[in-house]
Order: sequence, then C-alpha cells, then structure tokens
Amino acid sequence: MKAVTIIGAVVAALVIAGGVYMIDIDQTQEAQLPEVKIEGGQLPEYDAEVGSVEVGSTTTEVTVPEVEVTTDQVELTTPTIEINPPSDEDFAQN
Repeated sequence: MKAVTIIGAVVAALVIAGGVYMIDIDQTQEAQLPEVKIEGGQLPEYDAEVGSVEVGSTTTEVTVPEVEVTTDQVELTTPTIEINPPSDEDFAQN
C-alpha cells in the first residue's frame, strides 16, 4: 500500500513539474479598469415606535446576617524576587 502511495506522489510531482516547465505565459496587453459613473441615491426612511425605560431607586428593609470577624497573626514564608541589573563592566565587548 505504501508503494502505491509513493508512486502516486511521484507521478503527481512529475505532472506538476511538467506543467510548470511546459507552459510559458506572456502578457501581451495591459489591463484597464472599466469606467463607472455614480449618481447620488436616497436612503430609506423608517418610522419607529419604541418603549421607554425609567430608572430610579427606593428604600427597602432587608434582613442581613451579622458576621463577627476575628483575625490572628501568622508567620508565613512568601516568595521574593531580587533583580540585579548588569554593571557597566558586564556588557559584552564586540
């Protein structure tokens, strides 16, 4: 099965290569764009009825839970980053 695929690929490559070398196309005349005349037009008109949106605020009583927060101080290890720019002596000398 592999041999058939390889032979098919070689034949296709030969056909493409032959087509590229067998055809010589030369432009014999320059192209020219067509002349187009444009006149003004008119956009369509629409009548639209839309609803209205009113935004306001009111005062309302809401039951909310009371939460008591306590904090403790704990010592943790955190990552640090130290950046050392190169000194003038470390630059590459070309």
